[in-house]
Amino acid sequence: MDSGTIAFLGLGHMGLPMAGNLVAAGYSVRGFDVVPAAVEAAQAAGIPTAASALEAVKGAHVVLTMFPGGQQLLDAYRGVDGPGLLDVAGPGTMFLDCSTINVDEAREAAGLVVEAGHRSVDAPVSGGVVGAEAGTLTFMIGALAEDLEAVRPLLEVMGGKLVHCGDHGAGQAAKVCNNMILGVSMIAASEAFVLGEKLGLTHQALYDVVSTASGQCWAVTTNCPVPGPVPASPANRDYQPGFAGALMAKDLGLAMNAIESTGVAAELGPMAARIYERFRDEGGAGRDFSGIITDIRDRSAGVD
Repeated sequence: MDSGTIAFLGLGHMGLPMAGNLVAAGYSVRGFDVVPAAVEAAQAAGIPTAASALEAVKGAHVVLTMFPGGQQLLDAYRGVDGPGLLDVAGPGTMFLDCSTINVDEAREAAGLVVEAGHRSVDAPVSGGVVGAEAGTLTFMIGALAEDLEAVRPLLEVMGGKLVHCGDHGAGQAAKVCNNMILGVSMIAASEAFVLGEKLGLTHQALYDVVSTASGQCWAVTTNCPVPGPVPASPANRDYQPGFAGALMAKDLGLAMNAIESTGVAAELGPMAARIYERFRDEGGAGRDFSGIITDIRDRSAGVD
Protein backbone atom coordinates (compact mmCIF):
# COMPACT_ATOMS: atom_id res chain seq x y z
CA MET A 1 0.00 0.00 0.00
CA ASP A 2 1.01 3.63 -0.46
CA SER A 3 1.77 4.68 3.11
CA GLY A 4 0.96 8.33 2.33
CA THR A 5 0.75 10.24 5.61
CA ILE A 6 1.31 8.37 8.86
CA ALA A 7 -0.56 9.65 11.91
CA PHE A 8 1.70 8.70 14.83
CA LEU A 9 -0.19 8.92 18.13
CA GLY A 10 1.85 8.46 21.31
CA LEU A 11 5.24 10.17 21.33
CA GLY A 12 6.68 8.96 24.61
CA HIS A 13 9.98 7.25 25.33
CA MET A 14 9.33 4.60 22.66
CA GLY A 15 7.10 6.44 20.23
CA LEU A 16 9.35 9.47 19.80
CA PRO A 17 12.38 7.62 18.39
CA MET A 18 10.15 5.31 16.35
CA ALA A 19 8.47 8.31 14.72
CA GLY A 20 11.86 9.94 14.26
CA ASN A 21 13.15 6.92 12.36
CA LEU A 22 10.15 7.06 10.02
CA VAL A 23 10.79 10.76 9.35
CA ALA A 24 14.48 10.05 8.75
CA ALA A 25 13.51 7.35 6.25
CA GLY A 26 11.51 9.90 4.25
CA TYR A 27 7.97 9.10 5.40
CA SER A 28 5.40 11.85 5.90
CA VAL A 29 4.52 11.79 9.61
CA ARG A 30 1.97 13.79 11.64
CA GLY A 31 2.45 13.18 15.33
CA PHE A 32 0.39 13.87 18.42
CA ASP A 33 0.52 13.15 22.14
CA VAL A 34 -1.81 14.21 24.94
CA VAL A 35 1.27 15.28 26.96
CA PRO A 36 2.39 18.77 25.78
CA ALA A 37 6.04 18.08 26.69
CA ALA A 38 6.05 15.06 24.39
CA VAL A 39 4.73 17.20 21.53
CA GLU A 40 7.44 19.77 22.19
CA ALA A 41 10.10 17.05 22.21
CA ALA A 42 8.79 15.72 18.90
CA GLN A 43 8.89 19.17 17.33
CA ALA A 44 12.45 19.65 18.60
CA ALA A 45 13.36 16.32 16.98
CA GLY A 46 11.98 17.47 13.62
CA ILE A 47 8.74 15.48 13.73
CA PRO A 48 5.73 17.41 12.37
CA THR A 49 2.82 17.49 14.82
CA ALA A 50 -0.91 18.13 14.75
CA ALA A 51 -3.08 20.05 17.19
CA SER A 52 -5.10 16.96 18.11
CA ALA A 53 -5.33 13.23 17.48
CA LEU A 54 -8.34 13.71 15.22
CA GLU A 55 -6.49 16.31 13.16
CA ALA A 56 -3.51 13.98 12.82
CA VAL A 57 -5.73 11.14 11.57
CA LYS A 58 -7.76 13.09 9.01
CA GLY A 59 -6.37 12.23 5.58
CA ALA A 60 -3.79 9.77 6.95
CA HIS A 61 -3.26 6.43 5.21
CA VAL A 62 -1.82 4.76 8.34
CA VAL A 63 -2.71 5.43 11.98
CA LEU A 64 0.07 4.15 14.25
CA THR A 65 -0.72 4.11 17.96
CA MET A 66 1.66 3.66 20.90
CA PHE A 67 -0.59 4.05 23.95
CA PRO A 68 -0.06 3.13 27.62
CA GLY A 69 -3.09 0.85 27.87
CA GLY A 70 -5.92 -0.90 26.10
CA GLN A 71 -8.70 1.29 27.46
CA GLN A 72 -7.01 4.38 26.05
CA LEU A 73 -6.85 2.67 22.66
CA LEU A 74 -10.50 1.60 22.70
CA ASP A 75 -11.63 5.04 23.86
CA ALA A 76 -9.59 6.71 21.13
CA TYR A 77 -11.00 4.41 18.47
CA ARG A 78 -14.63 4.83 19.56
CA GLY A 79 -14.46 8.39 20.85
CA VAL A 80 -15.53 9.71 24.24
CA ASP A 81 -18.14 12.47 24.13
CA GLY A 82 -17.44 12.97 20.45
CA PRO A 83 -16.11 11.34 17.29
CA GLY A 84 -13.32 8.78 17.54
CA LEU A 85 -10.39 7.99 15.32
CA LEU A 86 -12.40 5.41 13.39
CA ASP A 87 -15.03 8.04 12.60
CA VAL A 88 -12.69 10.58 11.02
CA ALA A 89 -10.37 8.17 9.19
CA GLY A 90 -10.87 7.69 5.47
CA PRO A 91 -12.22 4.36 4.16
CA GLY A 92 -9.75 1.49 4.33
CA THR A 93 -7.28 3.26 6.63
CA MET A 94 -4.63 0.98 8.14
CA PHE A 95 -4.69 1.02 11.95
CA LEU A 96 -1.32 -0.21 13.23
CA ASP A 97 -1.26 -0.55 17.00
CA CYS A 98 2.14 -0.98 18.65
CA SER A 99 0.87 -0.62 22.23
CA THR A 100 1.14 -3.46 24.73
CA ILE A 101 -2.38 -4.32 25.91
CA ASN A 102 -4.54 -7.26 26.93
CA VAL A 103 -5.07 -9.89 24.24
CA ASP A 104 -8.84 -9.53 24.58
CA GLU A 105 -8.56 -5.75 24.20
CA ALA A 106 -6.45 -6.15 21.07
CA ARG A 107 -9.05 -8.45 19.53
CA GLU A 108 -11.84 -6.08 20.48
CA ALA A 109 -9.94 -3.15 18.97
CA ALA A 110 -9.32 -5.06 15.74
CA GLY A 111 -13.02 -5.93 15.56
CA LEU A 112 -13.95 -2.27 15.87
CA VAL A 113 -11.49 -1.32 13.13
CA VAL A 114 -12.73 -3.96 10.69
CA GLU A 115 -16.38 -3.23 11.44
CA ALA A 116 -15.74 0.44 10.62
CA GLY A 117 -14.36 -0.54 7.19
CA HIS A 118 -10.67 -0.20 7.99
CA ARG A 119 -7.70 -2.58 8.33
CA SER A 120 -6.00 -3.68 11.54
CA VAL A 121 -2.54 -4.88 12.61
CA ASP A 122 -1.42 -5.34 16.21
CA ALA A 123 2.36 -5.20 16.49
CA PRO A 124 3.68 -4.75 20.04
CA VAL A 125 7.44 -4.36 20.34
CA SER A 126 10.38 -5.60 22.32
CA GLY A 127 13.79 -4.00 22.59
CA GLY A 128 13.27 -0.97 24.81
CA VAL A 129 14.29 2.61 24.14
CA VAL A 130 17.71 1.49 22.90
CA GLY A 131 16.05 -0.65 20.24
CA ALA A 132 13.59 2.12 19.35
CA GLU A 133 16.41 4.59 18.85
CA ALA A 134 18.52 2.15 16.81
CA GLY A 135 15.59 0.88 14.73
CA THR A 136 16.25 -2.69 15.86
CA LEU A 137 12.98 -3.48 17.65
CA THR A 138 11.35 -6.88 17.42
CA PHE A 139 7.72 -6.65 16.28
CA MET A 140 5.32 -9.42 17.33
CA ILE A 141 2.51 -9.20 14.82
CA GLY A 142 -1.13 -10.23 14.81
CA ALA A 143 -2.72 -9.60 11.43
CA LEU A 144 -4.00 -10.99 8.18
CA ALA A 145 -1.04 -11.87 5.96
CA GLU A 146 -1.94 -9.24 3.34
CA ASP A 147 -2.18 -6.51 5.97
CA LEU A 148 1.22 -7.43 7.38
CA GLU A 149 2.74 -7.15 3.92
CA ALA A 150 1.15 -3.73 3.52
CA VAL A 151 2.87 -2.34 6.63
CA ARG A 152 6.08 -4.38 6.39
CA PRO A 153 8.13 -1.49 4.91
CA LEU A 154 7.20 0.75 7.86
CA LEU A 155 7.98 -1.92 10.43
CA GLU A 156 11.33 -2.67 8.80
CA VAL A 157 12.34 0.98 9.28
CA MET A 158 11.61 0.77 13.00
CA GLY A 159 12.61 -2.83 13.68
CA GLY A 160 15.23 -5.45 13.05
CA LYS A 161 12.95 -8.48 13.28
CA LEU A 162 9.33 -9.07 12.34
CA VAL A 163 7.50 -12.18 13.57
CA HIS A 164 4.02 -12.94 12.25
CA CYS A 165 2.46 -14.68 15.25
CA GLY A 166 -1.02 -15.21 13.82
CA ASP A 167 -4.33 -13.41 13.46
CA HIS A 168 -5.52 -10.35 15.40
CA GLY A 169 -4.37 -10.44 19.02
CA ALA A 170 -1.60 -12.98 18.45
CA GLY A 171 1.09 -10.30 18.64
CA GLN A 172 -0.12 -9.30 22.09
CA ALA A 173 -0.23 -12.95 23.16
CA ALA A 174 3.42 -13.37 22.18
CA LYS A 175 4.37 -10.14 23.92
CA VAL A 176 2.90 -11.07 27.30
CA CYS A 177 4.60 -14.48 27.14
CA ASN A 178 7.93 -12.90 26.23
CA ASN A 179 7.78 -10.27 28.97
CA MET A 180 6.81 -12.79 31.60
CA ILE A 181 10.05 -14.63 30.76
CA LEU A 182 11.93 -11.32 30.86
CA GLY A 183 10.55 -10.33 34.26
CA VAL A 184 11.35 -13.71 35.79
CA SER A 185 14.83 -13.82 34.25
CA MET A 186 15.76 -10.30 35.42
CA ILE A 187 14.82 -11.21 38.98
CA ALA A 188 16.86 -14.41 38.70
CA ALA A 189 19.87 -12.56 37.24
CA SER A 190 19.67 -9.88 39.93
CA GLU A 191 19.45 -12.43 42.73
CA ALA A 192 22.46 -14.22 41.27
CA PHE A 193 24.57 -11.05 41.15
CA VAL A 194 23.66 -10.17 44.74
CA LEU A 195 24.50 -13.73 45.77
CA GLY A 196 27.80 -13.41 43.92
CA GLU A 197 28.57 -10.24 45.85
CA LYS A 198 27.92 -12.05 49.12
CA LEU A 199 30.21 -14.89 48.01
CA GLY A 200 33.05 -12.54 47.06
CA LEU A 201 32.72 -12.67 43.27
CA THR A 202 33.36 -9.57 41.20
CA HIS A 203 30.61 -8.52 38.82
CA GLN A 204 32.93 -9.00 35.86
CA ALA A 205 33.92 -12.52 36.87
CA LEU A 206 30.32 -13.63 37.26
CA TYR A 207 29.34 -11.94 34.00
CA ASP A 208 32.19 -13.62 32.12
CA VAL A 209 30.92 -17.00 33.28
CA VAL A 210 27.16 -16.51 32.92
CA SER A 211 27.33 -14.69 29.57
CA THR A 212 28.93 -17.75 27.93
CA ALA A 213 27.43 -20.53 30.07
CA SER A 214 24.02 -22.11 30.58
CA GLY A 215 22.72 -19.11 32.55
CA GLN A 216 23.08 -16.83 29.52
CA CYS A 217 20.04 -14.61 28.91
CA TRP A 218 19.14 -11.15 27.59
CA ALA A 219 18.78 -9.86 31.16
CA VAL A 220 22.51 -10.50 31.62
CA THR A 221 24.11 -10.00 28.20
CA THR A 222 22.17 -6.88 27.09
CA ASN A 223 20.48 -5.33 30.14
CA CYS A 224 22.93 -6.45 32.81
CA PRO A 225 21.66 -5.30 36.23
CA VAL A 226 25.12 -4.26 37.49
CA PRO A 227 27.34 -1.50 36.06
CA GLY A 228 30.50 -2.36 34.18
CA PRO A 229 30.19 -5.57 32.17
CA VAL A 230 27.71 -4.17 29.59
CA PRO A 231 28.47 -0.45 29.18
CA ALA A 232 25.16 0.29 27.41
CA SER A 233 22.98 -1.20 30.16
CA PRO A 234 20.88 1.18 32.32
CA ALA A 235 22.84 0.09 35.40
CA ASN A 236 25.61 2.40 34.15
CA ARG A 237 23.19 5.37 34.17
CA ASP A 238 21.83 4.93 37.71
CA TYR A 239 19.02 2.78 36.24
CA GLN A 240 17.50 5.45 34.06
CA PRO A 241 15.15 3.58 31.69
CA GLY A 242 15.31 1.76 29.38
CA PHE A 243 12.20 -0.11 30.22
CA ALA A 244 10.69 1.32 33.36
CA GLY A 245 9.65 -0.71 36.38
CA ALA A 246 6.09 0.58 36.02
CA LEU A 247 5.93 -0.85 32.51
CA MET A 248 7.25 -4.22 33.62
CA ALA A 249 4.66 -4.29 36.39
CA LYS A 250 2.00 -3.43 33.81
CA ASP A 251 3.11 -6.13 31.36
CA LEU A 252 3.27 -8.77 34.07
CA GLY A 253 -0.24 -7.72 35.05
CA LEU A 254 -1.33 -8.38 31.47
CA ALA A 255 0.34 -11.79 31.67
CA MET A 256 -1.55 -12.51 34.90
CA ASN A 257 -4.83 -11.61 33.19
CA ALA A 258 -3.98 -14.09 30.44
CA ILE A 259 -3.01 -16.76 32.97
CA GLU A 260 -6.29 -16.30 34.81
CA SER A 261 -8.36 -16.48 31.64
CA THR A 262 -6.60 -19.62 30.41
CA GLY A 263 -6.17 -21.47 33.70
CA VAL A 264 -2.43 -22.04 33.26
CA ALA A 265 -0.81 -23.39 36.45
CA ALA A 266 1.89 -20.73 36.54
CA GLU A 267 3.89 -20.01 39.70
CA LEU A 268 6.99 -17.98 38.79
CA GLY A 269 5.08 -15.50 36.62
CA PRO A 270 2.67 -14.50 39.40
CA MET A 271 5.56 -14.26 41.86
CA ALA A 272 7.46 -11.96 39.48
CA ALA A 273 4.31 -9.85 39.08
CA ARG A 274 4.07 -9.37 42.85
CA ILE A 275 7.76 -8.46 43.12
CA TYR A 276 7.52 -5.85 40.38
CA GLU A 277 4.30 -4.42 41.81
CA ARG A 278 6.16 -3.86 45.07
CA PHE A 279 9.15 -2.36 43.21
CA ARG A 280 6.84 0.01 41.36
CA ASP A 281 4.98 1.06 44.50
CA GLU A 282 8.13 1.58 46.56
CA GLY A 283 9.94 4.01 44.26
CA GLY A 284 10.89 1.92 41.24
CA ALA A 285 8.16 3.05 38.85
CA GLY A 286 10.43 5.44 36.96
CA ARG A 287 13.62 3.39 37.22
CA ASP A 288 14.72 0.75 34.74
CA PHE A 289 13.29 -2.64 35.60
CA SER A 290 16.84 -3.95 36.10
CA GLY A 291 16.91 -1.68 39.16
CA ILE A 292 15.09 -4.52 40.91
CA ILE A 293 18.60 -5.57 41.95
CA THR A 294 18.78 -2.60 44.32
CA ASP A 295 15.61 -3.79 46.04
CA ILE A 296 17.03 -7.30 46.35
CA ARG A 297 20.34 -5.93 47.65
CA ASP A 298 18.62 -3.67 50.20
CA ARG A 299 16.53 -6.55 51.48
CA SER A 300 19.71 -8.66 51.75
CA ALA A 301 21.76 -5.99 53.54
CA GLY A 302 21.33 -7.44 57.02
CA VAL A 303 22.24 -10.99 56.03
CA ASP A 304 25.89 -12.07 56.20
